[in-house]
Amino acid sequence: MTWVVVPGALRQFTGGASSMQVTLGDGATLGDLLDVLAVAQPALARRVRDEQGQVRRFVNIYVDGADVRQAGGLSASVPADAEVLVLPSVAGG
Repeated sequence: MTWVVVPGALRQFTGGASSMQVTLGDGATLGDLLDVLAVAQPALARRVRDEQGQVRRFVNIYVDGADVRQAGGLSASVPADAEVLVLPSVAGG
């Protein structure tokens, strides 16, 4: 099982859940994971992906601590037992 960890700023879109389990097949990618989330949590998915299906500019996603932007973006590998952290950027001073 892959765990998706959701910070407080996005929990309003998951019914308050701080994490959720996602079942992915072998060779799954971040795009596959986000497709599953789009079905299970459509409100969250709209906050993570833009209208073209790309990860929004101000959302950071980490798979087992690795920034997916450095690991292939939507093509980044997501192992079956991975922990995926979705973090919106926070602005302010």
